[in-house]
Amino acid sequence: MYTLIDQITKVVSEGFAQCGYEADVKISLSNRPDLCEYQCNGAMAIAKAYHKAPFIIADEVVAKISENPVFEEIVSVKPGFINIKVSKQALADQVTAMKEDEKFGYRNSEDAKTVIVDYGGANAAKPLHVGHLRSAVIGESIKRIQKYAGNKVIGDVHLGDWGLQMGLIIEELRDRKPELVYFDESYQGEYPSEAPFTISELEEIYPVASKKSKEDAAFMERAHQATLKLQSGDKACRAIWNHIMDVSKKDLKRNYDNLNVSFELWKGESDAQPYIDTMVEDMIEKGIAHESEGAVVVDIAEESDNKEYPPCLVRKSDGAALYATSDLATLVEREKDYNPDRYIYTADKRQELHFIQVFRTARKANIVNSDAELKFLGFGTMNGKDGHPFKTRDGGVMRLQVLIEDIRKAVYDRIVENRSMSEDEAQETARIVGLAALKYGDLSNQASKDYIFDLDAFSSFEGNTGPYILYTVVRIKSILNRYLEESDAAKIEDLKINAVDNASMKALELSLIKYADVIQSAYKEYAPHKICQYIYEVSNAFNGFYHSTKILAETDPEKKKSYIALITLTRDILLASLDLLGIECPERM
Repeated sequence: MYTLIDQITKVVSEGFAQCGYEADVKISLSNRPDLCEYQCNGAMAIAKAYHKAPFIIADEVVAKISENPVFEEIVSVKPGFINIKVSKQALADQVTAMKEDEKFGYRNSEDAKTVIVDYGGANAAKPLHVGHLRSAVIGESIKRIQKYAGNKVIGDVHLGDWGLQMGLIIEELRDRKPELVYFDESYQGEYPSEAPFTISELEEIYPVASKKSKEDAAFMERAHQATLKLQSGDKACRAIWNHIMDVSKKDLKRNYDNLNVSFELWKGESDAQPYIDTMVEDMIEKGIAHESEGAVVVDIAEESDNKEYPPCLVRKSDGAALYATSDLATLVEREKDYNPDRYIYTADKRQELHFIQVFRTARKANIVNSDAELKFLGFGTMNGKDGHPFKTRDGGVMRLQVLIEDIRKAVYDRIVENRSMSEDEAQETARIVGLAALKYGDLSNQASKDYIFDLDAFSSFEGNTGPYILYTVVRIKSILNRYLEESDAAKIEDLKINAVDNASMKALELSLIKYADVIQSAYKEYAPHKICQYIYEVSNAFNGFYHSTKILAETDPEKKKSYIALITLTRDILLASLDLLGIECPERM
């Protein structure tokens, strides 16, 4: 369906044409909302070509179309602007059409694509910490927006599961439990199905082993050898690795579930290993890769570069693969399995060089289709109030589940101040609202920028916060529930929105009709923060309408039905937008 801006653009374009002017008409939101709602600067753009003053052209066009029912007012303003106010009926028609449409008028202008979103980036055997938050939260929202646009979307956690940390764990386990059959070289039987450690033990083993490796060269060498044996297929090392992966994945899934984040694929670096040797040899054979000081590299510099880019190292002098090699081999696997049209990677923006090297090498080696889109979405750092990366009070890296619990507790303390619900409901509401506070606090910032994590500000029920948005939705739900209890009217879904009858109603409708444009902008620009800006605007517009309009107390039954229909649409749009952010909403607060 046409948006209101589409309709206005069509009418104004026809006006220019009828007056004999060729113009690329663009209608934009007014930068002076006190004067008008929309504006057109088309006359300014063509005045020189037609040797006329812009205001003369604007006057002619306005005179030609001023009677069109889409306008409440359309005027020419010197030096040649066209200022527009839409009619109450046109606005009512637009929001009614939105209410009857599954996606409120949104249509993606592109053909459906197959998209892989690579996010999460957790490491096996290590707990999630605050550094994993942004990748998970941003990636989940990007995936949902891509899917909403009609694409086939595949989210991959892409675990770090094949590096030195595995050798470190194996050797630390050997020192702690040498009696285990995995370390008996004469053992010929089947290895146990149960892991010889819990997730708590595993998470304690790795940091101890990592510290030991920095102080004990012999232990580090053992870890390197264990890693090599694992990657060469050693049966005992593979059995321990399988236990590590089973225990780690269960814990990681639980933690990601707590964030309302999910993945279609639980692949890791290990899945790319079978493709590495063939891929590198093929690049050498084709002359794409060459030897440099014993290593194998791919030159990625291009003539158009305005700075120097180092070659992409794909094989170390000792024959080992690197992160870039693994990421390239993962592309080989993904091309074979899914043949995607688009790849989206969310990671710390400090990894930009890595992705430039990987993407350029992938194109140079024809690993991906020439028309495949490779997008790196680099995000900034989550900082504490001191402006430095967020830490625990003693300076350590905070575990993500601790952060989630802290913000849940802060929200719970606010809820119980005026609690009218059971303890169980209060706890569940605090969980939902706390998670909304955390995710909205992150997503409301442009992804590429650093931001300050402020627990008090994020958990506030006032201002541009997750709890404020949820409270607005809950307020609407409460009104609708009371209306249903008091009324014998037809189903809410069947109610119609009448023409505007007050200023706050119009303000709300003008906010709502931006939905399709906002979603398309968030989709094209990979920008969840634009959805946050939008729902904050809608929430403010609704609360202005709520405070200035008697909704349930309205004595005119047709007006009341119209108000109910309008706030039903408001609720549905807010819920749909929140879902694109990966945020749930409680029934009460």
